[in-house]
Amino acid sequence: MVLSALRGGLGFLTRLPVGGGGKEWDAFRRMPVTFPLVGYVVGGLAALPLLAPLPVSTAAALYLVTLYFVTGVTHADGLADLGDAAVVHGDDERRLSVLKDSQTGVGGLLALGLTLVVLALGALGLAGAAGRVALTAGVAIAVAAEVGAKAGMATLVCLGDPAHEGLGSALVGENSPSGLIAVAVACLPAVALAPLTGEIAVIVTLVCGPVVALVVRSWGRTHIGGVSGDLIGATNELARAAAIHVGVVTWTLL
Repeated sequence: MVLSALRGGLGFLTRLPVGGGGKEWDAFRRMPVTFPLVGYVVGGLAALPLLAPLPVSTAAALYLVTLYFVTGVTHADGLADLGDAAVVHGDDERRLSVLKDSQTGVGGLLALGLTLVVLALGALGLAGAAGRVALTAGVAIAVAAEVGAKAGMATLVCLGDPAHEGLGSALVGENSPSGLIAVAVACLPAVALAPLTGEIAVIVTLVCGPVVALVVRSWGRTHIGGVSGDLIGATNELARAAAIHVGVVTWTLL
């Protein structure tokens, strides 16, 4: 069951050619623990350029290219939709309508642009951490950030209420808070990377994802009546960008 869920998760959350169909999708949406497991795969692949003997700027650029080559733009699209909904004037029904609109407005472009800039600057920090003092520090933070971001998605899936019928409700409606126990256990192997960066850096990097998820959940409950697929995708993008900075800053200071 776990392997089927992992295959379904990789098929849904990445562009990796893993195949799969309805059986794998059903297994994935009923097992939120799959989210952080996919995070290890994505984080490990995206961090490979940080291990290469490259200039910091080149390693950072390749990190970003690899990241979006592996994951695609589905989550970024969710972030853009959230940006549009967050700035629109009107009641909750109007916000929900804008969130479901496929067109991207100024709010979406601003949210996506700022997040990408923040992520790019964080990638420079990762590359510096990998090459300046310890070869593996940047890699450890990159993996922990991705695992934490996916744990944030799982947090929304387990704690949220569906905002409307759709892809998000297919995930949120199938899970409960008890699923977070397995999610937390799945994050523990990332803590094994702590000696490479200092225990605090990895832990705060991992925690960023669920913290961002709780903020997004609060916004969703207040403004659109729950959690949608766009909010789940946006959480991934926001949590990753925040976690990388928090991890690098903590590693630098401590």
